[in-house]
Amino acid sequence: MIDWDDVRYFLAVARAGSLRAGAEGLGVYHSTVLRRIAQLEDRLGAEMFEKLPSGYRLTAAGEEVLELANQMEASSHQLETRVFGRDQSVRGLLRVTLAPTLATHLLMPDFTDFARQHPDIEMDILSSGELANLTNREADVAIRVVYDRKNLPLNLHALKGPEVFGGVYMARDHLAAWRAGAADPVRWIVISTHGIPDWAGPGEIRTTEIPFRTTDAEAQIVAVRQGLGITTLPCFAGDADPMLVRVPGTDLHLYGALWLLTHGETRKTKRVRLFTEFVSRRLAAYAPLLAGLSLSQD
Repeated sequence: MIDWDDVRYFLAVARAGSLRAGAEGLGVYHSTVLRRIAQLEDRLGAEMFEKLPSGYRLTAAGEEVLELANQMEASSHQLETRVFGRDQSVRGLLRVTLAPTLATHLLMPDFTDFARQHPDIEMDILSSGELANLTNREADVAIRVVYDRKNLPLNLHALKGPEVFGGVYMARDHLAAWRAGAADPVRWIVISTHGIPDWAGPGEIRTTEIPFRTTDAEAQIVAVRQGLGITTLPCFAGDADPMLVRVPGTDLHLYGALWLLTHGETRKTKRVRLFTEFVSRRLAAYAPLLAGLSLSQD
């Protein structure tokens, strides 16, 4: 296998007519050029130059190699230009990873707007509880809630967004029934792997000791809407739902800040830059909702 770097050194000497001039053109030591040309000659089994007092002159084999080397150089430039142009165009695949609740209850309308504005970008929304590895190119952009900045991977570029708060919620009708003296027990509704957070309390509501467990956030929200009990939710999900209301006497809790994460090379592409700038603006507009300040509560 011929090393393209060896060919580049060969081209530099062939065009300059001397080893020293070729090395100066490349910005390297002449010993480096000499070693590279020797490697190329070993691989091809032929000498490329005659070493004359006046400089380096191509042999017959070198003349043949020169023609093909020029073609290789042209193809290399074309490849670089095409790939770079693709990455700098508003076209191609864009993979975004985030928690399901963020996608479903906050950002999906914004993703739709972005897709309509840029119809040539193919969007993959990876909404799951698993953390995609940006370094391994499992995703191009990650939107994550992180409590402590020290937990951010050091090899990723991080853009901070608004802070995210959570609260304790129940169905609006369920609260009205409780205030009217209904005897139905009020349960804690929890994600089975998490339980009741340390910061959450029932406030003015008396709850039963028997919880109701679900396996995912969507089932959790549906259970609250159905009047099964109370649960913790991020404010952007709880406050935006007309069927839900904050439980009286409960406090808000800081989950962390939203961060837009990208990998060093990936973030230079135009589609990634356009997306992160777009989402950053939308998140800034959502700051009151994310902080639990957007709605007055009953």
